[in-house]
Amino acid sequence: MKKSHRQTPSGKTRARGAGIPFNGTPGEHNAITDVGNVEVGYCTLIKGQSGPLVVGKGPVRTGVTAIFPHGRKDPAAAVYAGCFSMSGNGEMSGMAFIEERGRFEGPVTITNTHSCGVARDTTAQWLSQQMAVAEKIDQPFWLPVAAETCDAHLNDMDGHHIEREHIIRAFDDARGGAVEEGSVGGGTGMRVFEFKGGSGTSSRLVPYQGCTYTVGAFVQANFGSREFMQVAGIPVGRELMDYGCASGDELGSIIGICATDAPLLPHQLNRLARRCAYGIARAGGIAANESGDLFLAFSTANRHRIDVHQGVTSVDLIGEGALSLFYEAAMEATHEAIMNSAFANESMSGRDGRVVPALPVAKVQAILRRHRRLVDV
Repeated sequence: MKKSHRQTPSGKTRARGAGIPFNGTPGEHNAITDVGNVEVGYCTLIKGQSGPLVVGKGPVRTGVTAIFPHGRKDPAAAVYAGCFSMSGNGEMSGMAFIEERGRFEGPVTITNTHSCGVARDTTAQWLSQQMAVAEKIDQPFWLPVAAETCDAHLNDMDGHHIEREHIIRAFDDARGGAVEEGSVGGGTGMRVFEFKGGSGTSSRLVPYQGCTYTVGAFVQANFGSREFMQVAGIPVGRELMDYGCASGDELGSIIGICATDAPLLPHQLNRLARRCAYGIARAGGIAANESGDLFLAFSTANRHRIDVHQGVTSVDLIGEGALSLFYEAAMEATHEAIMNSAFANESMSGRDGRVVPALPVAKVQAILRRHRRLVDV
């Protein structure tokens, strides 16, 4: 097993490194960046000691994630896209445009609920600096994709600590290769199954007719009731209810971004985004009433054809008969990304002395060992 499959760049143990079995074959880094030119950048804000909340001062446990479909060298590039709302108690700007036109331009940002607006507006301003709107072929304005989950359990979210400079830092940090996971970027203050959650990623290779395509997923995981948590198909959450502060409430959300280099068109990408939601169910999520579970899928194929706005053009696409291969890859990558957000993490304390414990990996391994579901690493 490759080192990047076992560990994050900082040395945190990923789910595979802990012996958790998964279906499918991951790409080189087992990350969304295994897809073409996709790059991921973070800005992480951790300020103040754990203690009483003082709105506007902290404690601060938040951040920003930026995902560039074609990398920083082509920052305003358009991609074909589709989206899906599994539970709409959340926000992802640009969804109406994607539903209408089947595309979006520029980087995707993910942050906390009350900073989604500044992330969206900063992206529009930044894109205008990268390319004057007068140079745009289709229309002289930007409709960026900015998404959120709520980190108010640990963070002074009402303090609006994310500012323009932090979004720009995430842009400047964007890179390919192995991706850090856990409490970084927009995932800094998030929880998953009432353990410390946040940012996670994974990928799958899809061989088809002599070519090998890649499907990658990135999640900002902030959802799940402990009692429903499953690892490798085993309901481990039931045996961990006394560990930390499990309440049994499902009050969180998840943002899932799925990328592929396969030539899929918007109607196919809508369907791919829906299959990402199955990754929640495999992990034990139920898309509760109070949860915002929003998914975006995009394809980096047809790069230059998407810019043709006059006349007649042609595009490549995968035939319908092969789509189940990509559905499976999207579901598997999303599921593993969720697991990585928990496994590659540490306990965190924040506002009002609240502590969110790290997943007790040794206890999970012991449970899976009893069920003969752990693999050698």
